[in-house]
Amino acid sequence: MQVILLDKVINLGNLGEIVKVKDGYARNFLIPTGRARRATAANKAEFEAKRVELEKTAAAKLAQSQAQGEKLAGTAVKLTQKAGVDGRLFGSVTNHDISEELVKLGFPVAKSQVRMPNGPIKTVGDSTVSVALHTDVLVEITVTVYGESA
Repeated sequence: MQVILLDKVINLGNLGEIVKVKDGYARNFLIPTGRARRATAANKAEFEAKRVELEKTAAAKLAQSQAQGEKLAGTAVKLTQKAGVDGRLFGSVTNHDISEELVKLGFPVAKSQVRMPNGPIKTVGDSTVSVALHTDVLVEITVTVYGESA
């Protein structure tokens, strides 16, 4: 199925591109989330009429994400979890825990925006985690986990 992208989609294309994707991906993800529309003649004409407005909106989102990224860069998140004597946590620190702590610090970050390349944190100490505020804005933060004796 051919679709017109209404937003930048990672590994697919930029705003305004007409791309061919599998039917299920378009029907179940791209179209319901508002990231694409079917590439019919009517939708192409409608898109061209709204193109300037959509590009301006996308640029505003990017600028807002970059501004938030500058504030967020270098932020240190401190969490306390129950840990054993050897420094291993009884549970783990997940992206949900980190996003909750960032919201408490005044940064509206969703759980899905926190990227943990090595999986959940399971030991006491410092770890580096990425926060994807926009498809083009990726910010590194430091997460410090302190052990609490059980």
